[in-house]
Amino acid sequence: MRLHLLAHAATAAAREARFPADEPLDTGGRRAAAELAGRLGEPARVWCAPSARCRGTATLVLPGRVADGEAPAGPDPGAWAGRAPADLAAEDPAALQAWLTDPDAAPPGGESLAAHVARVGSWMDALPREDRTVGLAVVDPPVVRAAVAHALGAGPAAAWRVDVAPLTLAVLTGGSGRWNLRSLGAATS
Repeated sequence: MRLHLLAHAATAAAREARFPADEPLDTGGRRAAAELAGRLGEPARVWCAPSARCRGTATLVLPGRVADGEAPAGPDPGAWAGRAPADLAAEDPAALQAWLTDPDAAPPGGESLAAHVARVGSWMDALPREDRTVGLAVVDPPVVRAAVAHALGAGPAAAWRVDVAPLTLAVLTGGSGRWNLRSLGAATS
């Protein structure tokens, strides 16, 4: 299988470096996603994460296409949803520092990086392994990071080392616990 993971288009939270809430795409994000329509081919299977930003991206990139299933959601930011890291650093620097350095630390009421990478990896490994099938999943940037870390067998902390901007496209090949990173870059290039 060739699995394409497309990070959703820009939102106000992404532009302002805030933890996401369930916000829609902003004007620039809608325009950039619409410009991708028809440029990613016609995948055999489509999955979409449940957030408004992922659904909005999928609708614009693949007009008229209905998702075959649900892709993993981004990590749950818990009480940090919609908040900027700078504000959190002023309120509780120890909690933010723990989250930034310990893959097992989680935001209050949220999900740790280790749990997120494991959840994304489990989803990937459960996908049907079919030769020459192309699947596209529209997901949050942390899902792309987690998928790359899982594919490389690099451990959860490696997810922090993967830069994923809006509309980044990761292409992975394989399945059933054996994945390879084929490419990672802007979908618009």
